[in-house]
Amino acid sequence: MVVSSNQLSLSDCGTHVRRPQVTDISVQCGTSSIDLAIEICPVIYTGYNETLLILNHMMDTSCRATLDDTVNPPVARFSFPLNMTHACGSIFRTTSAAGTGIFSDFSNIQTVNISGAVRSSDPTTGTITYNAELKYYYSCAYPLEYLINNTQMDVSASSISMTDNNGSFISTLSLELFSDSSYTKPLRMPEDGIELRTDIYVEVKATNLTGQYHVLLDRCYASISPLPSNSSFFNLFVPCSKDAFTTMIENGESQSARFYFPAFRFIEQQNELMSTYYLHCITRLCELSTCSTFKQCNNRRKRSTRDATATDISEIHTITSPEIVTRAESIQSKEEPLAAGEDDNSSVGLGIAVGILAFVCFIALCMAAVFYKKLRN
Repeated sequence: MVVSSNQLSLSDCGTHVRRPQVTDISVQCGTSSIDLAIEICPVIYTGYNETLLILNHMMDTSCRATLDDTVNPPVARFSFPLNMTHACGSIFRTTSAAGTGIFSDFSNIQTVNISGAVRSSDPTTGTITYNAELKYYYSCAYPLEYLINNTQMDVSASSISMTDNNGSFISTLSLELFSDSSYTKPLRMPEDGIELRTDIYVEVKATNLTGQYHVLLDRCYASISPLPSNSSFFNLFVPCSKDAFTTMIENGESQSARFYFPAFRFIEQQNELMSTYYLHCITRLCELSTCSTFKQCNNRRKRSTRDATATDISEIHTITSPEIVTRAESIQSKEEPLAAGEDDNSSVGLGIAVGILAFVCFIALCMAAVFYKKLRN
């Protein structure tokens, strides 16, 4: 028995008529949803159509396939959100492992794996069937730790694989600088830099991210180089410790984290008119039930003293951040030293004044002596 699609028949498939293969499913792991595409002609050849492909045994209309015959070959598409309560029966598993590379200071780096299967539903009634059972498995793995810079990340589209894929939430994350405590005025960097001790307000925010994750900053630091490879750096805060001038406003409590710090300069740039550096934040996406756990110090690995290398950074999808530029101001006395000629003239003038004063005193003494003799006579 041959079953036709609502819109396609076996004759419409042309050269795409064949038996199913393991490469018939493609998986795209997006930032807010997972999209599946299954070539429909092999499905029709086997005796099914898109209405008989069932995702994780879910019969909800939002979890059913839709036929897309605008592509060649035509496909049946499934799309569902990355939300544990609306993911069409997908299984969420979170695993932990020790950090490597730029994350080597952290002992608990989490990855969430989202998986499931699309199965055929045989329309045959009776004791036997001639239709093979179809099963298409999918899996998406999302790391929950990222290195981000001062601007929103540029991430290339995920590559499509046979039945599974690695996704990334990094395109949902951005780091922005503000000049006010209400986080409404973006920080504009003057050509001559900002004044030292000017408060810089930082916000790391997730947009279009499933609501089951919050943003938790593990470490933020400044470095002279856009990529912190063997350059001087300064930790604004690290696990269980922060600089005395860094003030944390919100961290791990919502889909944004906020803090501020006063503008500073690197001492090694003291002979330059301006001090230029870049801000980097290692950011964790934590499930609501686990955010508080990651704030505890006993879950952190003791920090290493080594610098991050360029190889470490290359494994992370980032773009270069804008510069933070401060004026390398110095305080100078307003009094200027006298020139050598001016000093000589001052000495001559002082000598003349002393001579006149001595002459006046001599005349006064002579007059006093004459006046005294007249009194005696």
